Amino acid sequence: MTVETFRSLHHDRVPGDPLVLPGPWDAASALAFAEAGFPALATPSAGVAASLGYEDGQTPADEMFAAVARITRVVNIPVSADIEDGYGLPPKELVTRLLDSGAVGCNLEDSDSRTKTLKDPRRHADWLAEVRAAAGDRLFVNARVDSFLRGVSDPAEAITRARLYAAAGADCVYPFAAPPEQLPLLREEIDVPINVAPLPGSPGIAELGRLGATRVTFGPYLQQQAMVAVRKLAEGLRGGRAD
Repeated sequence: MTVETFRSLHHDRVPGDPLVLPGPWDAASALAFAEAGFPALATPSAGVAASLGYEDGQTPADEMFAAVARITRVVNIPVSADIEDGYGLPPKELVTRLLDSGAVGCNLEDSDSRTKTLKDPRRHADWLAEVRAAAGDRLFVNARVDSFLRGVSDPAEAITRARLYAAAGADCVYPFAAPPEQLPLLREEIDVPINVAPLPGSPGIAELGRLGATRVTFGPYLQQQAMVAVRKLAEGLRGGRAD
């Protein structure tokens, strides 16, 4: 499926009906979500890392792109790939590797993967502009804004970063860990689609849409819930129960 198909899913959404993108962590989970009828998928870097035996943020680039390629190979719906902060790759190489993996979109975060601190927003915007120039219209770029995650509670910081990234060519922004009560303000102040991940205790998906979310992703939550089920099965088998 093409990037145009994926891009179109983000526009003309009815309030209360955000685009829901489950996060497959391997080929089998991707097939399950596709067979359930979802129109597109968005891989979570933390979920993929866990499936490969790594801590979040520790997956080698080669293994992450290989995992994405296995997912895109088995489904015929668009897949966006969470590739953290780009693994230090030059924009042209990053774009080439994404396209070679079969992804039509990507998440790119503005935290430094090593120091877990916020990057300078203008430098990051310049880098995103280079990614956009290298990709042209071949990739849907979702720019993650980590100010809330890094303890900056003032929404003005997230808005400033989001506007810079949108001006640099991002198709969508992702104010990660934004409190739900801030979503109406973010929606009012940001002109591109907004990605939201539900927090513990968050409103439901429809309400997040009414508050301002254009699309909803889940980070590693779905992979974590699958592992809860696996552990329950394992405990039952260990105890001599098969139910």
